[in-house]
Amino acid sequence: MDKNNALRAGALAAGTTLMMLLMSSPALALTRDDGDDPGPGLSVIETLGLYVFAPLVLFAVIAGLVMLLDKSRARKDTTSSNIDIKPDAQAQVKA
Repeated sequence: MDKNNALRAGALAAGTTLMMLLMSSPALALTRDDGDDPGPGLSVIETLGLYVFAPLVLFAVIAGLVMLLDKSRARKDTTSSNIDIKPDAQAQVKA
């Protein structure tokens, strides 16, 4: 019974995948839709600038602003930075 269910699920998945591939054929992209008015294509430099360099510059600007406006260094650590430790301190015993 379990083998039949697996076979049925596999056939369904294969059929669905095949139908999706057939329906999304690149040949359908050749016909223009009404109102479709594509502009001129981008050059290689424009493409790299738009999709590579612009996001890198935007990331650098945001990271720089976060580092500049970071206030966590201004706060003092009041738990351990104000404790003075004497390395050779000896306990005095009163007898």
